[in-house]
Amino acid sequence: MKHVMPAIRNYLFITVLTGLIYPLMMTAFAQGLFPWRANGSLVVKDGKVVGSRLIEQKFENPKYFWGRPSAVDFNPLPSGGSNLGPTSADLLKAAGERAKKFGQEGLSGVPQDLLFASGSGLDPEFSLEAALFQLPRVAQARGVSEEKLRSIVAAHVVGRDLGFLGEPRINVLELNLDLDDAR
Repeated sequence: MKHVMPAIRNYLFITVLTGLIYPLMMTAFAQGLFPWRANGSLVVKDGKVVGSRLIEQKFENPKYFWGRPSAVDFNPLPSGGSNLGPTSADLLKAAGERAKKFGQEGLSGVPQDLLFASGSGLDPEFSLEAALFQLPRVAQARGVSEEKLRSIVAAHVVGRDLGFLGEPRINVLELNLDLDDAR
């Protein structure tokens, strides 16, 4: 019994420290220094939350730019990829079906980020190439000129991190929200 009581005290101490004190301190720290990010980088329009800048939304209407496909159907809870390798017949079949959605018979000519899901299945950004590829469809569906859409797309291009990391990219949700505002 002399070993049981110290073990229980240690268990309770560690539980309170790591289960209450540490999470509360980290939450306070994050809220104090990075409140926008700590709250999920939510995008608010007309007083309503319409999405997160960090998680892809599903767009299927031809009036919008479509983001990357999702292996988890845009559900953030089981975030993950398909785990299909580059020689997988299932992966090639899925990519072929996605190419048909863009009116293409083969995989060539369609930007890769429109054919293959990201590792998380929730990547909120796509390439400038993917946006320009969809420009004619969106312009026709909205009844606006491609030049007007091209200028809106160009305003949303985010360059490489630190000037050399990654590729230029566009947040699909923010681009589509600006399209609605640009009427």
